[in-house]
Amino acid sequence: MQITLDLPEELVSQLNAVEDRLDRVLELGLRQLNASDRSEFSGTVDVLEFLASLPTPEEIIALRPSATLQEQIDDLLEKNRDRGLAPEEEKVWQQYQYLEHLVRMAKAKALMKKKEAIAHE
Repeated sequence: MQITLDLPEELVSQLNAVEDRLDRVLELGLRQLNASDRSEFSGTVDVLEFLASLPTPEEIIALRPSATLQEQIDDLLEKNRDRGLAPEEEKVWQQYQYLEHLVRMAKAKALMKKKEAIAHE
C-alpha cells in the first residue's frame, strides 16, 4: 500500500533517519496513540505505579500481572476466541498489548543492568 503525506520538514528529517523501520515506527506510534485514548488503563494502575517507583532490576524481572489484571486479559482472550472483540474491547486489548510492551522493555533493560553489575564484580 502506498500513502502520500504532507509533513513538516523537521518530521521528514527524523523519518529519513529511520526509513528502513517506518513500519515499526508506525506500529509503535499507533499502539501508543491507542493506549493513550483513555485517561487510565483499566486494571493496570498497579503495574504503572510499580514502574514509576523505580524498582530494582530484580524486582522488575520478578514482575507478574496481578490476579485481577490476568483475569481481565484472560476474559478478553476468551471473548476473542468465542465471538471476537467489540471495538471498545479491541481498544482495551491494544492498551494491554502496549503495557506488555513497556514491561518487556523494562525487563530487558533490567536484565542488561543485572548482567553489567555481575560483569563489574
